[in-house]
Amino acid sequence: MSDAHHSEHQAFIRTPKQLIAAVAGFFLVIVIGIILLVSFVTNRHLTGAGSEGQNPESVMARVRPVAEEGFALKDANAPKVLQNGQAVYTAVCAACHATGAAGAPKAGDAGAWSARIAQGYDTLLQHAINGIRAMPAKGGNPDLDDVEVARALVYMANQSGAKFKEPAAPAPAAPAQAANGDAAAAAPAAAAAPSAAPVTASPAADSGAGKTLYGSTCMACHGAGIAGAPKMGDKAAWAPRIAQGPAVLYEHALKGFQGKTGMMPPKGGASAPDADVKSAVDYMVAAAK
Repeated sequence: MSDAHHSEHQAFIRTPKQLIAAVAGFFLVIVIGIILLVSFVTNRHLTGAGSEGQNPESVMARVRPVAEEGFALKDANAPKVLQNGQAVYTAVCAACHATGAAGAPKAGDAGAWSARIAQGYDTLLQHAINGIRAMPAKGGNPDLDDVEVARALVYMANQSGAKFKEPAAPAPAAPAQAANGDAAAAAPAAAAAPSAAPVTASPAADSGAGKTLYGSTCMACHGAGIAGAPKMGDKAAWAPRIAQGPAVLYEHALKGFQGKTGMMPPKGGASAPDADVKSAVDYMVAAAK
């Protein structure tokens, strides 16, 4: 009885031949599995990367996002779409009013804004449009409309305790009335015809262009000597620069310049014509001689 029970628990592999057969069977199963896997993979239709990259469908798929979103055709004669206060703040004002740079009151700092808010909306708006101390006119962006500047002011002030009302866009100007019936009849035809471009003086010939650009842009740094900029009228600071000659000064002003004590951005960060930038250089140089 015990011998029978013992035989039931003996190993399945009893001889060397059985061991060889088991090992061979194991490897055979693995080989068959590999063959089936390779067959499955190779039966799928695979194409090389880029093999269909030049067909019309692929080209349109790549170009469509650019064509639909990257470009927006605008009518140059269409009325300007005025930005809201938050958009102007983010694009222009935040550079100083989010960090407190150059003494600017930070948006949301009620303590820093309280004395300014007490001056009244009209005074604050005048300072924002025309500039005050280290703050350039319109934050250094002369392309902003007065209404956009006002909206940015209201956005910052209201975050800091004020309750100013955001200004609405000005109503479009009514067309001028003709002096007589004949002029009134001719007005529609004249409006439909393309108007000739107004004749203006060359920016280089405008003696006030340099002063205007200085007040709107350059004064932000050159008025207080920020970032190593030579202060307006400081003969000692300007002397070595003037000695370099006007061509070098023009190039640094137009293309920007990295000095030992600071960095001058191209055109001071403005989008003014080259001639106006050169006039602003001449204006500051003349004040330092």
